[in-house]
Amino acid sequence: MSVVVIVFGPDPPCVRCQAVKKNVENVAAKVFKTEKVRVEVRRANIASKETIQKYGILVSPALAINGVVKFMGRIPSEAEIEKEVRKTK
Repeated sequence: MSVVVIVFGPDPPCVRCQAVKKNVENVAAKVFKTEKVRVEVRRANIASKETIQKYGILVSPALAINGVVKFMGRIPSEAEIEKEVRKTK
C-alpha cells in the first residue's frame, strides 16, 4: 500500500511547514514502516496558481493525504497525521 502526503507551504519552506514535514516523516518511519505502508512525502508551493486552483489552499502550512486536504493553517500532531493516514488505507 502506498500513501502520498503533500505538505503545502512557501518556497523556501517556513519553520511551521518544516515541522509538519518532520511530523509526517516521523509517523512514516515509526508507525507505517513496520506495517509495510509506503508513505511518500512531497512538498508543494502554496503560492503556485495550480496549487490554489486544485486544492483551494490559502493558508499554510497545509497537508493533503492522497489528494484530499486534511489540515490547514496549523501543525498537526503525529497522532493526528497517523489517524488520517489510517483512514485512507
